[in-house]
Amino acid sequence: MESRRARRSRRARSSRRRPLLYTALATVAVLGVTAGGTAYVKAQAHSGGGAVSSSSAAPSASASESTQEASVEPVAVPEVDYDALLAEAMKSVTVPGRAKVSVAVLDVESGESATYGDAAFDTASIVKVDILATLLLQAQDEGRHLTATEKSDATAMIENSDNTSASELWRTIGKAKGLDAANERFGLTGTEGGDDMLWGLTQTTAADQLTLLQQVFGDDSELSEASQSYIQGLMGQIAADQHWGVSAAADGSSWALKNGWLARSTTGLWDINSIGRVTADGRTYWVAVLSNGNATQAKGISLVEAAAKAAVSAFADESASAEATR
Repeated sequence: MESRRARRSRRARSSRRRPLLYTALATVAVLGVTAGGTAYVKAQAHSGGGAVSSSSAAPSASASESTQEASVEPVAVPEVDYDALLAEAMKSVTVPGRAKVSVAVLDVESGESATYGDAAFDTASIVKVDILATLLLQAQDEGRHLTATEKSDATAMIENSDNTSASELWRTIGKAKGLDAANERFGLTGTEGGDDMLWGLTQTTAADQLTLLQQVFGDDSELSEASQSYIQGLMGQIAADQHWGVSAAADGSSWALKNGWLARSTTGLWDINSIGRVTADGRTYWVAVLSNGNATQAKGISLVEAAAKAAVSAFADESASAEATR
């Protein structure tokens, strides 16, 4: 029988972001303007670098009053390679020692996304968002609300990153089996629940965490609006000592997040992760940063924050450039 890890690898290979096609008009010459101010144009291709010219004669009355449509010749414009854009931005981020980092970001307004790195990482405590999303999906399927105990555990698990509460809800959802079943519906293709009670060793990718953020914050979600609002509210009230991570890329308090940190007993090195929604310069982004091999927790946090800033800045700069050319 095919293992969960084999299924994860197979699904990950088949999951690819589909690029968008952009077109623009060729250089045009004005033929005439109606009394209402509508300009009629004719496409005129570049040839030999020559300048575009137009007739000095005034258009006839019949032409100016005509309702003929513009003759437009669409030409292909090279699309922006956002993965390359993100990779270039990540060159400014210093990755020390044995550390590794992966980033995924989506500009909510444009719908464009990019990923840097495709390796799987331990989730540490960011899996708590996935656990809660799974619990809410199961409750929806059962046509019920969360119990008072489940709500108490959910609040402690997300806002305070309480591990005991996470373990209780991990059992409630059916451990890895329940998580994996929900993630298949959520569209996560590279995530595999940890063995038995080792929920913090769930394996995931930055791209999958971006997909999870879509389920939590996006319009096209398996979760109801009430379930989404519930998770978003908890992620917006994280304990003060955990105000780090992707929030470093946000304007002030315009963020909702969940962080994860774990010192591996086998190496003494740290897993440091952060996922969430941030707003910067009036635009909203979903950001996921995963890292491992950090010498200390502090160094891991610095790496994650630098990566989040670089990712958001790259998209912000591209958006500003696009606006300037319009």
